[in-house]
Amino acid sequence: MKIGCPKEIKPQEFRVGLTPNAAREAIAHGHEVLVETGAGAGSGFDDAAYVDAGVTILATADEVFAQADLIVKVKEPQAAERKKLRDGQVLFTYLHLAPDPDQTKDLMDSGCTAIAYETVTDATGGLPLLAPMSEVAGRLAPQVGAWTLQKANGGRGVLMGGVPGVGPARVVVIGGGVVGTHAARIAAGMGADVTVLDRSLSRLKYLDDVFGRTFKNQFSTPGATAELVEQADLVIGAVLIPGAAAPKLISRAQLSKMKPGAALVDVAIDQGGCFETSHATTHADPIYEVDGIMHYCVANMPGAVARTSTIALTNATLPFLLSLADKGWREALTEDPHLLNGLNVHAGRLTNYAVGKALGIDVLSPTLALKA
Repeated sequence: MKIGCPKEIKPQEFRVGLTPNAAREAIAHGHEVLVETGAGAGSGFDDAAYVDAGVTILATADEVFAQADLIVKVKEPQAAERKKLRDGQVLFTYLHLAPDPDQTKDLMDSGCTAIAYETVTDATGGLPLLAPMSEVAGRLAPQVGAWTLQKANGGRGVLMGGVPGVGPARVVVIGGGVVGTHAARIAAGMGADVTVLDRSLSRLKYLDDVFGRTFKNQFSTPGATAELVEQADLVIGAVLIPGAAAPKLISRAQLSKMKPGAALVDVAIDQGGCFETSHATTHADPIYEVDGIMHYCVANMPGAVARTSTIALTNATLPFLLSLADKGWREALTEDPHLLNGLNVHAGRLTNYAVGKALGIDVLSPTLALKA
């Protein structure tokens, strides 16, 4: 199979879908790998490293899309890239379709088979291809939150860990999953007073058993959330409903009750954001203010640490990529129900129920799609 990896064109996206080592392994399996020139530069991988691995370097994305049977990327295809997709081609990348009707329509119109990293599952109910970037984003969230809190950036001018005689910042993390756990660990390590909110008692028990007094946890109700948010210097939104749009957990009306200059970091922005006032930003212009509250809503946070993120992501995606290439997408998905959960679009039909519910589009069962 011909595997193609174009350069990412989303603003300030420095990750790449394949490392040279991953490409080398795919080639060892008998596949041809085509990489657009400069695709790995943002992650510290030059063309020579790919050539050494046996990759064919192509001059343009047009050539990659035209020649490849399977396209592997990091971020959702941008409008210009979606025009290059064709009937029968396989796309393997993050999609985040629920808040993006335009992308959904374009993918359906293209006739491609689109498999989303973020809805592939594992035997324990986890999301193995989302987890690495969730870990990175979670660890970044307190770091960018601390930066946003600096007075020069519009924040309250509060130091996360305080100093002797001055208390630390109060941090509220909404969601105790992968993102929230990593965010809480890092924020607590910076010396902040951290509380994690979650609606799963078993998850709260796990956090208490593992982390003890490192940070606090509390059962999430609208009342408890509102009370803690009013006291917070920094709120990190870390909620996720696989494939679906994120729930709005803080309304604009609540902003008036927060401390002026407090910061919101919305890690769920790829799924539409969990704050009513959230809208996607970029690394070039990451923050904005609404009613005196600073918002950090960069839609590709892990791209800021591209080399770490690329290697971590490829470690997770490579086994699935090889399965798709070795067996063909239909056999690979038939044999692996967890990979089948990643199927979002096939031959003009939407195949993910959460996305269909969010966008009001009829859905074809993934199992039926295998037979189509």
